[in-house]
Amino acid sequence: MKKRILKLFLLLLVLSISLYLYSPDISVSELKKTYANQYSQFIEIDGMNVHYRDEGEGQTIVLLHGTGASLHTWDEWTNELKKTFRVIRLDLPAYGLTGPHPEKKYSLSDYSSFLNSFVESLDIDNFILSGNSLGGAIAWYYASEYPNKVELLSLLDPGGLYNKEKQSPLVFRLARAPGINKILRYVTPRFFIKNTLKEVYFDKTKLTDKKIDTYRDLILRENNRESFINRSNSEPVDYTSRLKLITCPTQIIWGNEDEWIPVENAKFFSKSIQNTRVDIMQETGHLPMEERPYESLELLLNFINSN
Repeated sequence: MKKRILKLFLLLLVLSISLYLYSPDISVSELKKTYANQYSQFIEIDGMNVHYRDEGEGQTIVLLHGTGASLHTWDEWTNELKKTFRVIRLDLPAYGLTGPHPEKKYSLSDYSSFLNSFVESLDIDNFILSGNSLGGAIAWYYASEYPNKVELLSLLDPGGLYNKEKQSPLVFRLARAPGINKILRYVTPRFFIKNTLKEVYFDKTKLTDKKIDTYRDLILRENNRESFINRSNSEPVDYTSRLKLITCPTQIIWGNEDEWIPVENAKFFSKSIQNTRVDIMQETGHLPMEERPYESLELLLNFINSN
């Protein structure tokens, strides 16, 4: 009898906590009021209404964000780059205002195909491509598949190199855990987002309330959390044999304090891609363009000017 009462109490406690921390989806129309501006445009690709911004004039630079992020991760870079370049950034499928792919196509080859459809829809056939984390993986895969379209390639802490011995970050492990991932789909408190972002910042003082709120709001975009769980549970594929197919000059920027993807991976990318330049940033985490935007941007501009 006592055990039944205890189990019932624990069940009620879990339900109460879950209800208290329940985080409902936010509609796209509501999010647009805050996260779309005069530069925001939407284009239909693969059944998705893709959110992007096209700013400035000159040589075209396309920027790809990482997991859980959005085009807002490039705000500081864009403010400077658009003075002399045409800067195009977008919310990738499963993220930001763009949201889920209707057929759940989230492999690197799927993202590469999507990116090609996107740039072709804007009549862009030659550009500089830069990406961070997941965006970096998509960028190098795309450059291996469409070598004639990428003039220069800049990778910031890129993903795509799978190490079975290294444990995944907590948020990915939770998304793969049966039962727990169902809770994660509906329970995403702000402190959870804050703690996750602390893992990717070396200097925690750079992590502002506005930044935390932006990440959380767009993660709560209707069905984005479900997409993240779907992506996290897909079987990883090692595409790194394609790195040798990249022919354009390539820059590798890495934060030496990256807790998500070790800086040692820079050596592998450098050895696997011909004509590479490696820039290691001290006291920097997984998001150099957010944590140290002007220093990382200077590295990019030096790379561009040297080619």
